[in-house]
Amino acid sequence: MIALVDCNNFYASCERVFNPAIRNKPVVVLSNNDGCVIARSAESKALGIKMGEPYFMLKEQVKQHGIEVFSSNYTLYGDMSNRVMKTLAEFTPNLEVYSIDESFLDLGHFYSKDLQQYAWEIKNTVFDWTGIPVGIGVAKTKTLAKIANRLAKKSNKANGVLVLQEPEHVKAALERTEVDDIWGIGRQHARFLRNNNITTAYDLTLQNDSWVKKHLTIVGLRLVKELRGEPCLELEEVSSPKKNICTSRSFGSPVKNLCSLEEATALYASKCAYKLRQQGSCASAITVFITTNTFANTKQYYNSRTIQVPTPVNSDLHLIQYASIALKSIYVEGYIYKKCGVIVSDLAPENTMQLSLFDGADTGKHRDLMKTLDNLNGKYGKSMVKSAAQGKKDASWLLKSEQLSPCYTTKLNDVIVARL
Repeated sequence: MIALVDCNNFYASCERVFNPAIRNKPVVVLSNNDGCVIARSAESKALGIKMGEPYFMLKEQVKQHGIEVFSSNYTLYGDMSNRVMKTLAEFTPNLEVYSIDESFLDLGHFYSKDLQQYAWEIKNTVFDWTGIPVGIGVAKTKTLAKIANRLAKKSNKANGVLVLQEPEHVKAALERTEVDDIWGIGRQHARFLRNNNITTAYDLTLQNDSWVKKHLTIVGLRLVKELRGEPCLELEEVSSPKKNICTSRSFGSPVKNLCSLEEATALYASKCAYKLRQQGSCASAITVFITTNTFANTKQYYNSRTIQVPTPVNSDLHLIQYASIALKSIYVEGYIYKKCGVIVSDLAPENTMQLSLFDGADTGKHRDLMKTLDNLNGKYGKSMVKSAAQGKKDASWLLKSEQLSPCYTTKLNDVIVARL
């Protein structure tokens, strides 16, 4: 049996853990630069606030209904996610972290346990240890567990926990699930299925395998078999290395000069370098792009440049150097820039790196330097030690985060103090 544990309204729930005064109030969390809504509490959903809705269009509703608004605090959310996942790891030796707020747990070894009771124990423990409410769906396959999890959240009777074990319960759940709501079925396939009078997950399980394979490919056939209770998707306990890494942001205020663009590019190159080292990879190609605001009534410009490096690298200093070269080759004066980004690609494992006879880069020294850099930043806080090319902490081009909450769990100055 597989359990899918999904945190309820995760970003909003993280904000509520350390701020009890807002636990029964509508809460929304905004995207980078405080642009649009990316997370809503149940109370906000009830008010009709939609995902992706621009914040400037909500200001009257915010005032009218007393909606609590927060800038996205990814440092807090990442740390809270890590705490939830560590808690879940206490309940099974086999766990797949599927996303920042979802995990699959293999419960196949717990034949002697009452799975309903065990799922409730997981739910209550996560809430007691982290303050994050979760929903749990348990079934024979990952796809069925997804369905169980969705129904667990919607059903007052389930109250956040649903175990689909008996055939009649599985059938009822499939009949209640529209094809649009099946994990892995996109809009085009859902439309195609509806045009063929296949409207529910149960209808889909009744189709012939050859017909499914022809119209939904082999991936769709695996999904249908999962719906029938035949496991086809294994737990991925070790994440696969990324094939490319991108870091980009919109600027907090428009940028005209090359100096500010260089600082932003250096910061994003440094973030890419750190991600490369985290997964033990090096990059052979670095791409830099810059763009103006396509929604503004100003002169428009977009350009990018890719540099192939002689020796694969993952050092901040190397990537910043190459990114600066690429940026200078595409920068044009006279435009108002809204966004830039760095992409590293052609990745290879660090331990198989092919050195170049004619490359003067001292990769050995850089490796030791980056290890020291990561250790210091891990111990004293992100960006405590960085390249001077990344600019100051209060640069005007940095993201707007006017509603940012404290980093309660990762910054000593933000830790809550209790006074008696």
